[in-house]
Amino acid sequence: MYWWLVHSRLGPMQELGRTIKAHWEEILNYFAHRRTNGVLEAINGLVQAARLKARGYRNVENLITIVYLIAGKLRFETCMG
Repeated sequence: MYWWLVHSRLGPMQELGRTIKAHWEEILNYFAHRRTNGVLEAINGLVQAARLKARGYRNVENLITIVYLIAGKLRFETCMG
């Protein structure tokens, strides 16, 4: 199948063949372990959002604090009463 893809006259099919070849080990690992990197991608998205919110802070500790606040989904409720 790989040979057919890369020798096709269709550019997108050739690209698909090269992509499958480049990621073949990862594809097989999914079927062996049934795990993806989706959780890591979600965490990375939270860190990137925190980085944007923490822009202008002077040190890394403040960025880490913002990451914990966003990723931890903490709820701060005040007692009015």
